[in-house]
Amino acid sequence: MPKMKTKKSAAKRFKVRAGGTIKRSQAFKRHILTKKTTKNKRQLRGTAGVHPRDIASVRAMLPYA
Repeated sequence: MPKMKTKKSAAKRFKVRAGGTIKRSQAFKRHILTKKTTKNKRQLRGTAGVHPRDIASVRAMLPYA
């Protein structure tokens, strides 16, 4: 039986925390920032948790995490 492969794109985007929750970075913070307000950009800082409905699919992409 071959090893399961990790989806590398998912490994770059998600990290599994010690408690088992999955963290992700905020979207809409990469480019086209000039038209976004300072308040909007400030509120997009930091990380967020993956929505509970999406956790199963993210875990399937990260079999060893």
